[in-house]
Amino acid sequence: MNFSRSSGILLHPTSLPGPFGIGDLGPEAYAFADFLEKAGQSLWQVLPLGPTGYGDSPYACYSAFAGNTLLVSPELLVSDGLLDEGAFVNDVEFNDEQVDFETVHQYKDSILGNAFASFSRAGDPKVRQAFVEFCRQNVSWLEDYALFRALKDAHGGVAWNEWEPLLVRRDPTAIEAAKRELSEQIDAQKFYQFLFFRQWFALKADCNRRGIKFIGDNPIFVAHDSADVWTNPDQFKLNEDGSPIVVAGVPPDYFSTTGQLWGNPLYNWERMLADGFKWWIERVRATLETFDIARIDHFRGFAACWEIPGGDKTAERGRWVEAPGRELFTAIRNALGELPIIAEDLGVITPDVEALRDDFNFPGMRILQFGFSSDSKNLDLPHNYHRNVVVYTGTHDNDTAVGWFSSVAGEGSTRDAQQIEREREFCLRYLNTEGKEINRDFIRAVLASVANTAVVPLQDVLGLGTDARMNLPNTTAGNWAWRYKAGALTREIETQLKELTQLYGRANEIGSAAAATDSVVSV
Repeated sequence: MNFSRSSGILLHPTSLPGPFGIGDLGPEAYAFADFLEKAGQSLWQVLPLGPTGYGDSPYACYSAFAGNTLLVSPELLVSDGLLDEGAFVNDVEFNDEQVDFETVHQYKDSILGNAFASFSRAGDPKVRQAFVEFCRQNVSWLEDYALFRALKDAHGGVAWNEWEPLLVRRDPTAIEAAKRELSEQIDAQKFYQFLFFRQWFALKADCNRRGIKFIGDNPIFVAHDSADVWTNPDQFKLNEDGSPIVVAGVPPDYFSTTGQLWGNPLYNWERMLADGFKWWIERVRATLETFDIARIDHFRGFAACWEIPGGDKTAERGRWVEAPGRELFTAIRNALGELPIIAEDLGVITPDVEALRDDFNFPGMRILQFGFSSDSKNLDLPHNYHRNVVVYTGTHDNDTAVGWFSSVAGEGSTRDAQQIEREREFCLRYLNTEGKEINRDFIRAVLASVANTAVVPLQDVLGLGTDARMNLPNTTAGNWAWRYKAGALTREIETQLKELTQLYGRANEIGSAAAATDSVVSV
């Protein structure tokens, strides 16, 4: 699918400022939408919005369909009459620059519990009716997800394949008994999902009205400890006890000499092909209802997956196994129509992956930060872009532009001192700059390019260093926690970004016409 010429910002909602230890879907999200509109942007890209599990990674969620209730805004719950104004006053001192996930989980769980208790006692009839309708519309995944979460809590948080054997195998009698015993907890989980999607779709409608579309991330794989795998074991390569026979990852590469061991169970493609890819069709349908555009992470896995033996500690002993990507996307397109999908085709991409991407007219990706690692033939350099690609200064897996430019060799670096200096010198010559504001040089380069779509992480808009990095691949600690400070998005930054966006023909005309020229940026 060819997208119109546009630009936007990559910012996960957890990184928004706010008083509750984590960004959410409340007032600061709307303030950020104001900034996007006034800066002429028409895209807001987010990471996966699912409920996070181990490591708090948005790429390891308890469900491919559910929402992350940490993003529910307490302030909007007050507006809906589900909480009293003083209900979220507390003595917790939150970090306004980093998410302390353990503290935030405890606090938000308490807030949500209070909202459910209030709703159960005397819920507004209109809200109650909306909740019933939400449950009816989402019955295909909501019932199983709510039961999964209730059972997981009842078992102290352990993975589903460590529950009683009858529950692991989803014995009908055991499942019905669990539903009766945990009925209140199940209803609570359904209600929390209702709150998330109620707030999310209100924000999405507001952004769409301004001419801003959401790009949402859809990981190719799901977490083993998820409602998806527990309820659909036949769709995955599992042992009889529910453990994975093989798991996902990538071979040794630029990021890691031992590869990346992701640990996700791999699909039983033969079974999926036999049932017409029903699970995938419903997953993509839900994604495209939640977002306007879907970015498919690790697209090359639809041509072939790197299968690693389930008990291995690194990804080195894996092997490539073909996947029926062509049949899959044909089935999805036949069911859903034209697919507004971006293919994350980074890394070593083989001709079969390129053919799969191009035959379905999915734009691929280019990362400017990767462009200086070789020579002028590097496809990540702007003069080698074409129109149907999505270009980034960097992604959530990269260092920031400033951090990359000022990096040094050492622990955690994949480059030696000579390579770092060689890339830095090439960068300066290519961008014709002295490097004093390298983030702005990067932004100008991608916005000026011929690519139809350009996306910039907010860290690069703000000119932040490595401390603002979102994720370091192949590590489990210290990721996903960055937040920007309230007041960081100044009028000067808004004006600079808008000028570049207009100069290179990417301005959001709907937002530009609607935005008041004398308003004050308040984020």
